[in-house]
Amino acid sequence: MGASLGGGGGRRGGRRRSPMAEINVTPMVDVMLVLLIIFMVAAPLMTVGVPVDLPTTQADPIPQDNKPVIVSIDAEGRVFIGDAETAPANLVEQLKAATPGGPDTRIYVRGDQTINYGKVMETMGLIKSAGFTKVALIALPPAQ
Repeated sequence: MGASLGGGGGRRGGRRRSPMAEINVTPMVDVMLVLLIIFMVAAPLMTVGVPVDLPTTQADPIPQDNKPVIVSIDAEGRVFIGDAETAPANLVEQLKAATPGGPDTRIYVRGDQTINYGKVMETMGLIKSAGFTKVALIALPPAQ
């Protein structure tokens, strides 16, 4: 009556588990979806923060050589350098402080299409009187 009940003393049976050869892609898909949502939320925030309704034009875009300074005029006539509001009386001093390249720095003026054209020209005149020679207007290309 000698029956054996299998391998003795902690050894496994004759069958070994083989390593799993499948890749679980679910965590990778989860990470990619989170990154997609982050970029979809962050992308609109990477533009200039002053809401301006730009007019359209048929002109070709100007090639960019270095990072320009953007001066915006919103629908209420307020003047901004980048995202910071400034008084028109302080525009020249703040532009000189914001342009490390001096008068050769390209300055783009964004004016809301609902404001008076004279306000845009007055702002451009202030910029030109400060000695900046590369001043341009920004407009949207026509809808196609």
